[in-house]
Amino acid sequence: MLYCYRTEWNHKRKVINMGERPIYLDHAATTALSKTALDAMLPFLTEVYGNPSSLHTPGQKAKEALETAREALATMIGATPREITFNSGGSEGDNQALRTAAIWGKKQGKTHIISTAFEHHAVLHTLEQLGREGFEITLLDVHESGLVSAEEVRAAIRPDTCLVSVMYANNEIGTVQPIAEIGAVCREKGVLFHTDAVQAAGHLPIDVKAQNVDLLTISAHKFHGPKGVGLLYCRKGIPLATLVEGGAQERGKRAGTENVAGIVGMAAALRDAVDHMEENAAYVGSLRDKLIEGLGKIPHCALNGDRDARLPGNVSFCFEGIEGESLLLLLDMKGIYASSGSACTSGSLEPSHVLLAIGRPHEVAHGSLRLTLDAENTEEDVNAVLQWVPWAVERLRGMSPVWQKLEAGEEAFLL
Repeated sequence: MLYCYRTEWNHKRKVINMGERPIYLDHAATTALSKTALDAMLPFLTEVYGNPSSLHTPGQKAKEALETAREALATMIGATPREITFNSGGSEGDNQALRTAAIWGKKQGKTHIISTAFEHHAVLHTLEQLGREGFEITLLDVHESGLVSAEEVRAAIRPDTCLVSVMYANNEIGTVQPIAEIGAVCREKGVLFHTDAVQAAGHLPIDVKAQNVDLLTISAHKFHGPKGVGLLYCRKGIPLATLVEGGAQERGKRAGTENVAGIVGMAAALRDAVDHMEENAAYVGSLRDKLIEGLGKIPHCALNGDRDARLPGNVSFCFEGIEGESLLLLLDMKGIYASSGSACTSGSLEPSHVLLAIGRPHEVAHGSLRLTLDAENTEEDVNAVLQWVPWAVERLRGMSPVWQKLEAGEEAFLL
């Protein structure tokens, strides 16, 4: 089916969308660039295009826009401008945050790091590398609920612990962690606290001071900003490690000409998201709840993660007896665009590490579906999903030898 591009209004935010009303439910993977962000960016793509490191007037105009955006973004998360470093997005920010804490810790003889078993791979893979470099890594259990408590973090902290890294909200199952309480424990124990806030920014309140956060990562394209730009907050007094060498940009901590247009767009998009956060959360949360209630009626399925402590727009289910990829293809044929988990691991044949971490068996984890809503979605979208997902699940089960064995009692149901 061919689609024509069009622009439409939908629930208070104008976005660039595709025609014939496809139903996009993969906002955790990425979001459409908002009209607000696009309008803010355009002058810096076509008119004010100077290099912010240049001393001439065009360069200084770009520099002024860069620093205005830095100040605005800092204010929105309770930081100061000098605590903000711009980068390419969440993965780079996570890498730099963990490297910063590791170097800081090693200088003090502290080489123990605490995290969780269901962090984004940008964190987990960096921790694996640090483990090969002599650091000891403890990954906390997140239980079936997908939650870790501050007391569990407290119990894991040792005299040689240099860092705790716990994501604010999980990118696959949407569970929201008590980061203020975890941060308070870390501050009490003199341990740095990093949180990957990529999924939370624009959807949950962020105040790095009140939440006791030392290092925090954000990526613009998760809240209707442009792709390829993000920021790292690093609390004043922590020596930020240089990840990219080659220039004096970002106070010498991240070389490369700054993406002025992208940074300006990120600031505009986050401002828009923060200004409408409460109303959007209420609206999207109501759609989420209707989806959870309706999909929960499908036999032998399970909601992944805690029912209440989750992002307003996240719905994650496992359906026994099917393959998630086949389910996605059937839904795609109906114009419903979803995912089975993180976009960063969509090419992997292995089941989601997040679902395994909350105790889902391999056979069940393969049958996952993640639907992530946004303020652009409607009740009609939800009704369509509640029509076509049960149809698709039933159709796939009807073709599945595994399901036939389950129904015949030759194997036991796991859900």
